[in-house]
Amino acid sequence: MASSYPTLAPFILKRPWLANMLKPVANWYSNAAGYRQLGLRADDLIVEENEKVIKALKRLPPKEAYDRVYRLRRAFQCSTTHKLLPKSEWTTPKEDVPYLRPLLDQITAEEKERAALDSLTVIKSH
Repeated sequence: MASSYPTLAPFILKRPWLANMLKPVANWYSNAAGYRQLGLRADDLIVEENEKVIKALKRLPPKEAYDRVYRLRRAFQCSTTHKLLPKSEWTTPKEDVPYLRPLLDQITAEEKERAALDSLTVIKSH
């Protein structure tokens, strides 16, 4: 996803030895963040007040949109009662796959293409 903040991910992913070295730290951080213990996925944490995110949410298939709302409501309920889900209901790393980021990447690419086409100048030659 083209983001507005700097990231080291491309640098790390190009170097397998560095990726292998940092993988345990990344797994530890994901588990320590606590969102998986509430049944959430990483893409559920993306702030919805952005126009691109709103467009991406509208493009979600109905089943995925329903699942997202269910996960968020269940997490709010757990947060309100100050309890975690049973361990059997936690999100596993295999289930925590991006579902919103591909749509955000697609929207960003479309906006870049639209901007390039809007700034296109036509030169008429006779």
